[in-house]
Amino acid sequence: MTAPVEIVGAPGSPYTRKMRALLRYRRIPHHFVMATGPTHPKLGPPPLPLLPAVYLPVADGYEAISDSTFQIRRLEEAYPERSAIPADPAVALVDFLVEDYADEWVTKLMFHYRWAIPENAEWASRLLPRWNLAVPEKLARKFETTFAERQIGRLGVVGSHAATAPLIEASYTRLLEILETHFQTHKFVMGDRPGTGDFALHGQLTQLVQVEPTSQALAREIAPRVVAWCEVVEDLSGLDVADGDWLGREALRETLHPLLCEIGRTYAPFLLANARALDGGADEVACEVDGKPYTQKPFRYQGKCLAWLREACAALAPGDRAAVDAALAGTGCDALFPRAV
Repeated sequence: MTAPVEIVGAPGSPYTRKMRALLRYRRIPHHFVMATGPTHPKLGPPPLPLLPAVYLPVADGYEAISDSTFQIRRLEEAYPERSAIPADPAVALVDFLVEDYADEWVTKLMFHYRWAIPENAEWASRLLPRWNLAVPEKLARKFETTFAERQIGRLGVVGSHAATAPLIEASYTRLLEILETHFQTHKFVMGDRPGTGDFALHGQLTQLVQVEPTSQALAREIAPRVVAWCEVVEDLSGLDVADGDWLGREALRETLHPLLCEIGRTYAPFLLANARALDGGADEVACEVDGKPYTQKPFRYQGKCLAWLREACAALAPGDRAAVDAALAGTGCDALFPRAV
């Protein structure tokens, strides 16, 4: 019998929720190890100190993997059944873009709602340590102040401050409205079968619609289907799927146009400005997002995200690239993938 995958994480980590839901959907045998840090108590530390850490059984023991995007793709190699990556390369590229948006932009919304709003920060600082049932109450109380102070101090790193708060909160409202409409006709973002973008959005939304009081209240008011969807995606192990359940490339533009326009309105201009700041050695990313000033410190990892998206797009065959171009035309996302002159 093959040893199970080991995943070390916590319910308050959106990337943990992303990967745990994906493992359940893919019916990959696994053990979930609840921890305050990413190091497995028996298997040692992963390459990077990030939640979750995934430990894949290999011939001589376990291979530790960090970063949910790479964890997903390594799992695809080891476990080909019930893939989360669409079979059509053009659809897969759009799915990758949605995943990246969720991981790198929607996480800004999550972090903002968790730590920039006093009511939410107070609740998070009380709840997060107590998810680990082994944490003594004395340590949980200490965590309430020390961890919250550290996280609140990092708000500027993700671009949350007084000037950007209205922009971030408007972005969350629009995302809820877009998904609420989409889920009236489709089970998942990528059709009637989830893609990696579904699981990435699920991870962030579990916190926004299930944990943080003010963002949860808004979701309950305007997006009940999104709230229900998050609950369902938590465990899709019983879902029967076929390759034809994903959106076809001809349906990408009509079906995902509102979501792609939202990505092009918010994440794309930030991603491009971040790349310019990194290339120029600037100390600040300064750009317009949704027609409003947006500033934060440059973030090197998100510079890599743009490079990875472009590499994936450049690897497409001409016909597949044409299908992607048609889906993204006029959304703002097309600026991420300029044609070589």
